[in-house]
Amino acid sequence: MDDALVRAGRALRAVLLVALALLFLIPFYLLVRNGLSTDADITSPDWTFFPSSLQWGNVSELFSDTAIPFARSLLNSALIAVATTLGTVLLAALAGYGLARIPYQHSDKVFYAILGTLMVPAAVTFVPSFVLVSSLGWVSTLRGLIIPTLFSAFACFIFRQYFLGFPRELEDAARVDGLGHWRTFWRIVVPNSRPVFAAVGTITFIGAWNAFLWPLVIGQDQNSWTVQVALSTLNTAQTVNLHELFVAAAVSILPLLLVFLFFQRWIVAGVERSGIDD
Repeated sequence: MDDALVRAGRALRAVLLVALALLFLIPFYLLVRNGLSTDADITSPDWTFFPSSLQWGNVSELFSDTAIPFARSLLNSALIAVATTLGTVLLAALAGYGLARIPYQHSDKVFYAILGTLMVPAAVTFVPSFVLVSSLGWVSTLRGLIIPTLFSAFACFIFRQYFLGFPRELEDAARVDGLGHWRTFWRIVVPNSRPVFAAVGTITFIGAWNAFLWPLVIGQDQNSWTVQVALSTLNTAQTVNLHELFVAAAVSILPLLLVFLFFQRWIVAGVERSGIDD
């Protein structure tokens, strides 16, 4: 009887997981299906699983559209996301390690001040940030899109909590060999902290790639558009280019899927080992 209940429970769990997986995949199916259809097929009341004739030309039409520099937007998003990820991880890791390991009388106060910035709504700092960037002449430049977003209080918090639980024995052994804080960090701590670096890096990359409001305001020139801004131009109050919109959305999420699939096991491991219950 108990074995039957166990098997029934496993079967029910498998069915539930399959159902949830299918629900999760529905948006991706719609992107591919509608992206390879004509506007008439998309809006037709007679729904088909896939149209009888797949419109592969929609992809080339998207990249040849002179009104929307989509290829340039993809390149801008890639440059911004990679630069933001590298800068954020570097600054937050150094700050987190300093707060966790380097003795300083006011380290706790500095840490609480950093946490306090998480309580400030982004809308409060948006206008001052724009005025500062504008006064520096960084509007419609990659500098204006990247530099103001480099430091993340959340990433600093994750790194600090992780480094608090990092084995001190490894650092003590490094100091016996004559290494200071700087070389200990790069030679001992970083190589043994790959999960948290991968987790923070992945989360930062996804956030930078999906950012919309700041790139919309700062990237006023077409050559500085990101992929999210380019996507928004396909859906206006006057017209909606349905098939291009779906193709563009499908293309724009491919980098995120690849990054997430590659780093997914490290995301959970990094967050679990960050010691956020401290």
